[in-house]
Amino acid sequence: MRVAPATLLLSALGAAPALAVDLPLGIQLHGAVDVYADVNFNGPADHSNWIPGVGTTAKRANEASVNLVSVELVKDPEPVGFHLWLAAGTGADVVHLGELVGPSAGPDVWRYVQQASVAAKVPVGRGLVIEGGIYPSHIGFEGLASQGNWTYTRGWMGELSPYYQTGIKLSYAFDDSWSAQLHVLNGWQRIGDNNNGKAIGTQVAWKAGPSTLTFNTFFGPELDNDNGHWRFFGDIVWVLALNASMQLAVTADAGLQQRPNIDAATWHAAGVYVRHQFSPKWATSVRGEYYRDSDGYITGVAQTLVEGTLTLECRPWEILILKLEGRYDHSTASVFNTSTVLPDGTPSTAKDQVLVVLGAVAAF
Repeated sequence: MRVAPATLLLSALGAAPALAVDLPLGIQLHGAVDVYADVNFNGPADHSNWIPGVGTTAKRANEASVNLVSVELVKDPEPVGFHLWLAAGTGADVVHLGELVGPSAGPDVWRYVQQASVAAKVPVGRGLVIEGGIYPSHIGFEGLASQGNWTYTRGWMGELSPYYQTGIKLSYAFDDSWSAQLHVLNGWQRIGDNNNGKAIGTQVAWKAGPSTLTFNTFFGPELDNDNGHWRFFGDIVWVLALNASMQLAVTADAGLQQRPNIDAATWHAAGVYVRHQFSPKWATSVRGEYYRDSDGYITGVAQTLVEGTLTLECRPWEILILKLEGRYDHSTASVFNTSTVLPDGTPSTAKDQVLVVLGAVAAF
């Protein structure tokens, strides 16, 4: 699970489940069941709501399904800890699709593992935390577990950036306001490496009162069997608590991928999120996004995506979260499947899509 600002702020507001089963040796057990039903007004013939490679929420169209069933074992690094997160469902099937296929590598090997890491706190200054293994990406605002997000579906910025990464992370809080991370990684959402190079990730975070500003970077070789052409990526996340019940988040991404014998591919994106907790059990959230993939390198098609999402959230009991969501997506290219089947057996496509989703998550 990407521990993004959305999750941290929801926890601070008491809006995300903080329950756990305490086990011996300081280990905590968490679990969740995330189910959904949706209506896609395009009626896609293949029952797929999203473009290939994405869809970690509400992947299947016009049916009820299980998005994620998960169990977590967590021990804080005091001084040594670990985090194991296993999950299955339509979301878990999507998240590892880009994995390298090879000996002891590939989507089928890691399908159910979302996090498996060991951490230790070194007594340096305020405490240097070193973590190694498979762990959440430092990039982005939204995470894989929908109960930690303001909306049910993830936006394009979340879907098209890493949810997890594999390597070693160093984390240090200089004071109550400033913190930093350094990552040495196998690659961009990769467990099995596709070349002999390593990638570097960084994070600098600043918190002052109701405001948190985070700047994340990623750079390293990302092409198959190619150590010479690098990817450069930057991500900014600003989260502001406007008052006791309303929060604002603004995000921006920009990326560049070097390519042999051709100009570098570039992409950029921006998003705005607003959440209003108007009673202890009820909240609404709005999200708007713009994603420009002018070379088609990230999405597979040269396009600009825009989307707007409105979510009504109800929490009738502490462990249950219900989200009713309406979402509109538009692309400058025809990428959303429809009910018409072409002679070759594939669905025809459209530039627009309207989706209504009801999600239910029971989590502790």
